[in-house]
Amino acid sequence: MPYTASSALLQPAKKILLVCLLIAGIAGCSPNNVSVDDSLGKYFEQRHVRGTFALFDNGQGHFTVYNLLRYRDSAYLPASTFKIVNSLIGLQTGRVSNEKMVIPWDGVVRIFPNGDTAKAWNQDLTMEKAFEVSAVPYYQEVARRIGKDTMQFWLDSLHYGNHTIGGRVDSFWLDNSLTITPDEQLGLVKRLYFGQLPFQKRVQDIVKKMMVRENTSKYILAYKGGLGTSGNGNEIGLMVGWVEENRHPYFFVLNTEGGRDLPMANMRLDLLKDILKQLGFLEGKR
Repeated sequence: MPYTASSALLQPAKKILLVCLLIAGIAGCSPNNVSVDDSLGKYFEQRHVRGTFALFDNGQGHFTVYNLLRYRDSAYLPASTFKIVNSLIGLQTGRVSNEKMVIPWDGVVRIFPNGDTAKAWNQDLTMEKAFEVSAVPYYQEVARRIGKDTMQFWLDSLHYGNHTIGGRVDSFWLDNSLTITPDEQLGLVKRLYFGQLPFQKRVQDIVKKMMVRENTSKYILAYKGGLGTSGNGNEIGLMVGWVEENRHPYFFVLNTEGGRDLPMANMRLDLLKDILKQLGFLEGKR
């Protein structure tokens, strides 16, 4: 059975896992299509964060999950992973003509929280470059051009998270108005990969191409990261995408949470690659 973002496949997994937790002395209890891999927890612990990771093997219909309950039942702001959807809507509606369309810099010098000047943002940008450097101002302008009513239509059509925009169309994915589960995020990129979202094929192909960050003779690694602050003040780090070896895609989502003093921005990709390598990826052996 193919994966969908409805979480239907994981409902049995949740029930069985809860039974296992309640019955003392029973180990290794999981449904046939889900492997709960607690050994991946060491990569979170080494970095003093908590979180979840899931990988879906599309060919086998099988999940590998660390922290199943957080993966399926906890919703978080999407932060810059929402640039996937923002790009799709912008292109579909014609607010963005193509990935080469430039939005001029507004002249405001942005500074990152660590005090560094956001040099990659403070310039005229194409959409593909804004996606690569995760330029918030570019995508805020895209959202304003889309407009609240049209944005709401597409959030509803996609069943994206809690569908909530709140007061501002240019910040709802950053201020915890919009939340989505890791399970739903994985489902979205799976549908994007196979062109199953309710957008033109051209539109999905453009965004799919923008997500590819490493294309080697051994593997293709495609992802979009996100970084934000949760409602309780903790920092949330996100990675969602796929790894492809021998033309076989595996879809993943990584969700981390920790204190504001952690180097979450750099940590996310290192953590993701540590996990993927343990699972046998990135070496061309799959």
